[in-house]
Amino acid sequence: MTNSIKKLINRFRKLPSVGQKTAERYAFSIISMSDDEIEEFLSAVREVRENVKFCSVCGNFTDVTVCDICSKRESDIITVVAYPKDIVAIEKTHLRTSYHVLHGVLSPLEGRGPEELRIKELLERLYGDVSEVIIATNPDIEGEATAMYIAKLIKPQGIKVTRLAQGISMGSDIEYADEATLSRALETRVLL
Repeated sequence: MTNSIKKLINRFRKLPSVGQKTAERYAFSIISMSDDEIEEFLSAVREVRENVKFCSVCGNFTDVTVCDICSKRESDIITVVAYPKDIVAIEKTHLRTSYHVLHGVLSPLEGRGPEELRIKELLERLYGDVSEVIIATNPDIEGEATAMYIAKLIKPQGIKVTRLAQGISMGSDIEYADEATLSRALETRVLL
């Protein structure tokens, strides 16, 4: 294998969730592309780097000052997410709220405190007609710490703060659930 192919494979491996085999498939796909396809691919990468920025309201990715969601949707509910990609997942559920992107979660081990996140901007958005803030960070240690920190700041303002329910996923068996997941499912149980 040539050094240039190895270099390309290593570049693809730096992408999230791309292992050796996937990186090799991507590299060989690039090699197989026509010159026109390569130019279109490179043009798309350049265009994203040059044009995509953060929405001035919510922090989502956009190529204009205010993203499509913020410009077309008014809601008294704000869903707080860690990253813009989380909005894509929530939009698939047809929940129609406003959003706020933190661009990370609290992580003392990585030196990321409240000042590095868009928490101040969130608090500034709460003045007005906001009735609820849904915190939709991941159910891991950093996501939980971030959710608790934000809830502690918002609750004194009299705004309802909710968290995504956690527990056993649809279609899974209780016998295979770990203790922490099963405990969380029992804590967040609902009335029928």
